[in-house]
Amino acid sequence: MDSLVTAAGRALAQGDLLGALKRVALRDDAPALAIRGIVMARLGDRVRARSLLRSAARAFGPREAVSRARCVVAEAEIALVSRDLNWAANDLEAARTTLEGEGDRVNAAHARCLQIRYLLLIGRLDEAERALAELDTALLPPASRAAHDLVVAGIAIRRIRTQAARAALRRAEGAAREARIPELLAEVETATLALERPAARLIAEGKERLLLLEQVESLLASGAFIVDGCRNVVRHANTVVLLASRPVLFSLVRALAEAWPGDVSREKLVEQAFRGKSADESYRARLRVEIGRLRTALRPLAGVNATIRGFTLAPHSAGEIVVLAWPLEEENAPVLAFLADGESWSSSALALALGSNQRSIQRALDALAEEGKVQALGRGRTRRWMTPIMTGFTTTLLLPAPLPSD
Repeated sequence: MDSLVTAAGRALAQGDLLGALKRVALRDDAPALAIRGIVMARLGDRVRARSLLRSAARAFGPREAVSRARCVVAEAEIALVSRDLNWAANDLEAARTTLEGEGDRVNAAHARCLQIRYLLLIGRLDEAERALAELDTALLPPASRAAHDLVVAGIAIRRIRTQAARAALRRAEGAAREARIPELLAEVETATLALERPAARLIAEGKERLLLLEQVESLLASGAFIVDGCRNVVRHANTVVLLASRPVLFSLVRALAEAWPGDVSREKLVEQAFRGKSADESYRARLRVEIGRLRTALRPLAGVNATIRGFTLAPHSAGEIVVLAWPLEEENAPVLAFLADGESWSSSALALALGSNQRSIQRALDALAEEGKVQALGRGRTRRWMTPIMTGFTTTLLLPAPLPSD
């Protein structure tokens, strides 16, 4: 490299973005394009940054495989921060393999960290944990250590392990301060604040109160009989009944749990589960069938007893029954949960993260836009959706994931 590129790289490492840009702004050789791309990313122009990095990767010659691989890793990081989840994961893996094979173990470890963050973002926690266990953190510089600890905290949060999450966030904050990257420090602070916002709502014996994630963790560790409306499961101690794929049964058990120790009338159950306006004979027959299925599903935990006017829940051994619900009930709560991070998302990225199809996500976004809860930026393929962070909105803290005892 010549002296200007060396000076620009030194200025970039010291956080002098404009100084770095000034030295290479008019140059189109590969190293200058790469530096300009990184500067643009740090300045917030991610579209321009990715374009410059692609140009730099093409400009590097066949003997400069390591430099090309570094450009791919940098572009993948920008895509991840931009919530563009459709970039080629195979390209990042190929770049990581190249870096590792050429002895650039630091950047190879950083690429691995990006892969893990991607897995976390789309909810593949088991794969993320396995990859995390194989990562040698001793190789990571401060910025990558901060990113690594953010991943550790993210997994701990989704697993509802608040002490582990707080410890990881403290380490991430220390590493971000050591790296002297304001954007990274802001990301750590945002993640920390998420633990101070309500994660769920507790409903028991007709009363409601908001819970932080730490309180949710304590509740799950207690002996309570829990009807979890965030994950659509019923659990007591180490027994979990999954009802996520059976919404009618979950609607019934939630109605019964909210009324416990009292009963629920047949008319109310019909309205709750079938959206029926009156409990005519056809609805009553259907209700009997679904109650029978619910009895079968809940047999390890509780019975469902008939009363004169309806039905009541009868746990085998639990002393209390509680319902865990979103802080704010919303039909499109999972979509809002991802948008609440303050980043702009494409509908395709949301579909990938939520494991849904893009058409369903687009309908949800259109409905939310009509209600003024989200806003669209751009048009066509470049359209992104975002919303400001608002207290009381659903967050990703309790989106469906394996429970602690699963």
